[in-house]
Amino acid sequence: MTSHDTPNIKLPAELRPADGRFGSGPSKVRGEAVAALAAAAPTYLGTSHRRAGVRSVVRRLREGLTQLFRLPGGYEVLLGNGGPTAFWDAAVFGLIERRSQHLSFGEFSSKFAAVAAAAPHLEDPEIIESAPGTHPEPVANPDVDAYAFPHSETSTGVAMEVRRPDGAEGVVLVDATSAAAGLRVDPAQFDVYYFAPQKAFSSDGGLWVALCSPAGVERIERIGASGRWQPPSLSLPIALENSRLDQTYNTPALATLFLMVHQLDWISGNGGLEWSAARCDRSAEIVYGWAEASDYASPFVADKGDRSHVVATIDLDPSVEATTVSRVLRANGIVDTESYRKLGRNQLRLAMYPAIEPDDLATLTRAVDYVVERLRA
Repeated sequence: MTSHDTPNIKLPAELRPADGRFGSGPSKVRGEAVAALAAAAPTYLGTSHRRAGVRSVVRRLREGLTQLFRLPGGYEVLLGNGGPTAFWDAAVFGLIERRSQHLSFGEFSSKFAAVAAAAPHLEDPEIIESAPGTHPEPVANPDVDAYAFPHSETSTGVAMEVRRPDGAEGVVLVDATSAAAGLRVDPAQFDVYYFAPQKAFSSDGGLWVALCSPAGVERIERIGASGRWQPPSLSLPIALENSRLDQTYNTPALATLFLMVHQLDWISGNGGLEWSAARCDRSAEIVYGWAEASDYASPFVADKGDRSHVVATIDLDPSVEATTVSRVLRANGIVDTESYRKLGRNQLRLAMYPAIEPDDLATLTRAVDYVVERLRA
C-alpha cells in the first residue's frame, strides 16, 4: 500500500456521526435552513436585491445582528460582497488613515498585515508576531491609528480576548470570521468586528459583514470625505450608504443572505449569543478533553486559555499519520478534518461551530480512536 492509498477501515454504525461535516469553512449548513430556502425559492431566488423581498431579509439580518451582539446605540451593521479578503482591501482604503498595527500569529492575520504593507498610500505597518499556537498582545502606539487582530485565528485554533490596548487611541479592527456567533465579545472593545457567513453562521461565502461603532463609522465617513480614491466596489462609504437602505452596492448571493438569517434566527430563538457560545464551550470540552486523555493526540495550543472554542487543532503522534486518518474518515462520510495546509503539522483540525452537534463531536472522537487502533494494528 502506498502512502496515498486509503486503508479499508469501515466504521460501525454507532461510530458514524449523524452529520459528518466538521470543516472549518465552509462549514455545516443545517438541513432545516436548506429546506426553508427551497420553500422560499419561488418568490425569493431570482428576484431583485433592490426590491422589498430581498431588502426585508437584509433588514432582518442587520436588526438580528444588532440584537444578537447587543450593540449599543450608534453602532451600525454594514455588509458587502467579497468576504473578509475583500474587506481587508476595503479597510486599507477606508479605515486605516496612515499606519496600522497588526498582530500576526497565523495565516489569516498575516494576510491582512501583508495587504496593509503593500498599500502604497499607507506607511509601513507595525507587525507584532508570535509563533503559531500562541498569540501576541496589542501595544498602544501613538504612531498608529488602527489596531488589527483576529478574535480566533482559523488556521491555528488560537483565540484571544477582544480588548482595546490600554491607553491606545485609534480604531480597533477585529477579524471575527470564525468567531462571530460562537465566542463571546463585548462591543465596547471594538470599532469594527467583521466576519463572513460561511462558518458559525452556517451559510455560503462571498459576503462580508461588519459591526461598526460610532468611531468606526466616523472613520469611514471622514476618510470618504478626504478625497482619497477608493474603488467603488471596495468603498466603505458606499457600503455604509447602501446598508442603511437594507441593500448592497452590487448584487449579493441571495441564498447566502437567506441561510445566514435562518441561522441567526435559530441562534436567537435558542437563547442568543450566550446560548451559542455555551454550546461551543461544551463541544470544546469534549474535543480537548479527549485529546488530553489520549496517548496519541494532544491539543496543539498549549495554553488552555488560548484554545479556540470554535476551531480545534489536535496534534497526533508521529507514529500516526493524520492525513491517513482523515482519508479513512472521509471514506466513511466524515469530511474536512484535515489540518490547515500551510501550517504543515501532523494534526486534525475540527470545527466546533454552533450548528455542529456536540454529540456528533463526541462520536467523532470515538471514531478517530477506532481508526487509529486499527492503523496501529
